[in-house]
Amino acid sequence: MAESIVFEKSKQFALRIIKLYQYLCNEKHEYVLSKQILRSGTSIGANIAEAEFGISKKDFLSKMYISLKETSETIYWLELLKGSEYITEKQFDSMSADCKEIQKILSAITKTSKQSLGN
Repeated sequence: MAESIVFEKSKQFALRIIKLYQYLCNEKHEYVLSKQILRSGTSIGANIAEAEFGISKKDFLSKMYISLKETSETIYWLELLKGSEYITEKQFDSMSADCKEIQKILSAITKTSKQSLGN
């Protein structure tokens, strides 16, 4: 089931984001962007977890859309961290690839879910 795959991938991604946050704070002494990416990067999986127990199909779809939007925001923060040289190109490529993979799965889930609602 795509939902459990994306949940596991988002949880592993959230753990990577937490480690990135710790690195940015402890090694780079960066506290503003790191807090933003911590919030958006961990929110992806949190909203997927909420969607699992949505009270309706529309609620499920809404939570999945929020997760999808959070992937876009997370990529934005990664781009800023790379552009400001807080993370390397290699770190960016790896984190961004993981986030974009989750984004693609969420995009497919939301598209299929929206179609099943007749919208």
